[in-house]
Amino acid sequence: MGLSKITSDKLTKLSTRRRRESKPLKTMSILSSVSPSSSSCAFLSSTKTLQVQTLSSLPCKSLGVLKNKPFSVSSLHSTTYSSPPSPEVQTFWQWLCDQRVVSAKSPVRPATVPEGVGLVAQRDIGKNEVVLEIPKKFWINPDAVAASEIGNVCSGLKPWISVALFLIREKKREDSPWRIYLDILPESTDSTVFWWVLPRFLRLICRSEEELVELQGTQLLSTTLGVKEYVQNEFLKLEEEILLPHRKLFPYPITLDDFSWAFGILKSRAFSRLRGQNLVLIPLADLINHSPKITTEEYAYEIKGAGLFSRDLLFSLRSPVAVKAGEQVLIQYDLNKSNAELALDYGFIESKSDRNAYTLTLEISESDPFFGDKLDIAESNGLGETAYFDIVLGSPLPSAMLPYLRLVALGGTDAFLLESIFRNTIWGHLDLPVSRANEELICRVVRDACKSALSRYHTTIEEDEKLLEGGNLDSRLKIAVEIRAGEKRVLQQIDGIFKERELELDELEYYQERRLKDLGLAGEQGEIIFWE
Repeated sequence: MGLSKITSDKLTKLSTRRRRESKPLKTMSILSSVSPSSSSCAFLSSTKTLQVQTLSSLPCKSLGVLKNKPFSVSSLHSTTYSSPPSPEVQTFWQWLCDQRVVSAKSPVRPATVPEGVGLVAQRDIGKNEVVLEIPKKFWINPDAVAASEIGNVCSGLKPWISVALFLIREKKREDSPWRIYLDILPESTDSTVFWWVLPRFLRLICRSEEELVELQGTQLLSTTLGVKEYVQNEFLKLEEEILLPHRKLFPYPITLDDFSWAFGILKSRAFSRLRGQNLVLIPLADLINHSPKITTEEYAYEIKGAGLFSRDLLFSLRSPVAVKAGEQVLIQYDLNKSNAELALDYGFIESKSDRNAYTLTLEISESDPFFGDKLDIAESNGLGETAYFDIVLGSPLPSAMLPYLRLVALGGTDAFLLESIFRNTIWGHLDLPVSRANEELICRVVRDACKSALSRYHTTIEEDEKLLEGGNLDSRLKIAVEIRAGEKRVLQQIDGIFKERELELDELEYYQERRLKDLGLAGEQGEIIFWE
């Protein structure tokens, strides 16, 4: 039994899928199907559904905290900083002092750091010590939008869109009470949402601007393009439903570039996973930078009451490690994000191998004659018609991946396992090889898909490694080269796993043999026992 060819890629529309506590945006995922009953076969997505979020309520899975100007990832306590921040940041600090949010005795203050601007200790700080407390009246969140002049027209918008619109409007107003804070926000970061791709006729004269081309073949490219398309569609709806009908509230022109800027700012700077807060910008606290050497996310920040007899709330920021005076205070943004997600959200990557990941997209074909039975079994085991498996460099395959693959490829003489009598036990059977034909099929399909995905990159992994060894890459090119090299390593790892499995096909024990042994009809070497 086998499949004659791999189907051509089909481009799916933007949709959402459930992942953890939020609904990430499924961006332009290319799916093929595995079906032993047709000429098509499964599966590998050449584009990753990188857990991209729509920011609709809890943005970005856990939008984490700020990456101010993410040109590099800093080390944990290696440098003492004495350079003063820009005049705009100094004005912002003085404003906070005047508002009694901070004082000259505050544990931290802004300073120039390799990432751009960060928080530097003014004295020695202990582990888990509070370094900042910002009252609610200085937060920018949906409540702040609701209390503003545009609150009524924004009431029906998604939270992130209302906050984005608020940021843009306040940025354009010369008399905005938020002017001092908005002046310190960067015009862009190295997040791929700010990378450019030019029309074909401009590429010859502006090659340096064609940044997204360096991501050719990567899952991050399709995710980034999907995010850009999503933001554009949301802007067009916003323009039609809010901006044009309410010109008096929005006297300044608001463009797609403005909206994309606000989206990028929220993606990189907003805090989430806070009690009662779906989306919130915390001025000053959002200057906190990321360190890969901090391996805990616990206790870095929380919302708490301002006092025993006060109903006000404070955003409290702690240092997860002890810090010496003059060193930068850092936190861990998110331990679970891949390098592609870090690049998309914040504009930086890490050198850790386990940050490199590739998402395999598997699908039960609707044309499969056993579609209903297979879907029922998948759903009974927490999966669905389409399943996503994140493969991490250096880690074993997800536990449910092989059973799901075997289920999708199940057919022919193995289809008896789909009968209702096996419904409560089939997943246990699928946890082990079903038949040589089934196992051979999934190995061939996965390996062919890996080779197809590897062929889409415009460089080899050796060329990428040579570029990285040479150094002198600008920040965005370095991100692109690291991302595509990391994806290729994961694809090679997957191919290697299934190549090794192919070599073991004759040595594996399959369902029929296991069943005969259970019935006492086969010996330990697989020989059939005849009873007189």
